[in-house]
Amino acid sequence: MVYERIGRLMATLIGATAGYQVLSYSLETLWIRLGVDLPGSMSTWLGTLGGALAGLFVGPMIVRLYRASVGRLLKTLYHIPIQDMIIGIIGLLLGLVIGILGTIPLPRIPVIGYYAPLVITLTMGYAGALVAIKKKEELLPLFKLSSKVQDRSKSGRLSHRTPCKILDTSVIIDGRIADICKSGFIEGVLLVPNFVLEELQHIADSSDMLKRNRGRRGLDILNKMRKENNVTIQIWDEAEQGEVDSRLVRLAKKLGAKVITNDYNLNKVAELHGVSVLNINELANAIKPVVLPGEEMTVHVIKDGKEQGQGVGYLDDGTMIVVDGGRKYIGESIGVLVTSVLQTAAGRMIFAKPKAMERAL
Repeated sequence: MVYERIGRLMATLIGATAGYQVLSYSLETLWIRLGVDLPGSMSTWLGTLGGALAGLFVGPMIVRLYRASVGRLLKTLYHIPIQDMIIGIIGLLLGLVIGILGTIPLPRIPVIGYYAPLVITLTMGYAGALVAIKKKEELLPLFKLSSKVQDRSKSGRLSHRTPCKILDTSVIIDGRIADICKSGFIEGVLLVPNFVLEELQHIADSSDMLKRNRGRRGLDILNKMRKENNVTIQIWDEAEQGEVDSRLVRLAKKLGAKVITNDYNLNKVAELHGVSVLNINELANAIKPVVLPGEEMTVHVIKDGKEQGQGVGYLDDGTMIVVDGGRKYIGESIGVLVTSVLQTAAGRMIFAKPKAMERAL
């Protein structure tokens, strides 16, 4: 109410001034053309009164429109990373300077010389801000901006200087993320959206024992990670609705964040939207020991393979080893010779044959 009253007062004063300067002159001209003989002060009073009344009634509408526009602007600015704002402002200033310098001769041109400089200057400013934001990765080293993420600002809110990381439900339940953080390979702020936490709680309250155990394990993992010094777990409140995966992708895109997951489908959807993904399964495959054809190793054969005569064993990291002719060694540990290595979407497979067979050949 206070803002509306102030806005109405200001609009009334502005309307009265505009009426005094513009409307009164127009009325006086109209009286002369109509042949009506009225005192000059009458036109002045009518113009001032008309402008004041227009401002009085239009004022509240202008104030409401202004407040709504400012609210939307502030909401948008709140979600823009600080580095984007800095780079955008620098690009805007450079664009405005270029626009002003480039339009110095234009006022000499008749008619368009009055309006073209303003239009061109604003266009150059907008273009400069847009190009600077698009090229921020190339411009940041020039300004020597810090690439580190502050855990929290003084107000307790996240400070976006570099892409942060968002945890999804699958990677929390998996549990390996806690060991990775403990080792120091991941540090800083890890965001857990409120809808991910709600999904964990829903799983933990499930009537199915297996789901209930998985949900409780996820909550235990989060509590464990909160005690680590390398990372800060922050719950992020997000009001958007929809499926968890789509909300995760939208949030990551809005914050310029990376998603940590081991969900294959979420990985592909995020890549389609241009969101960076840290897949725990890909990390696990990447750090497995490299095995080359011709190397020897010892394998405990535990079951039949798909093909006739094959035996299957596993390394300590879970890598499957298919032993050609290893069926007769089920239940035994034998020396094998690696023949080939196959990398699949599910992981790595090693094909080998018993060293005893090699000697016989």
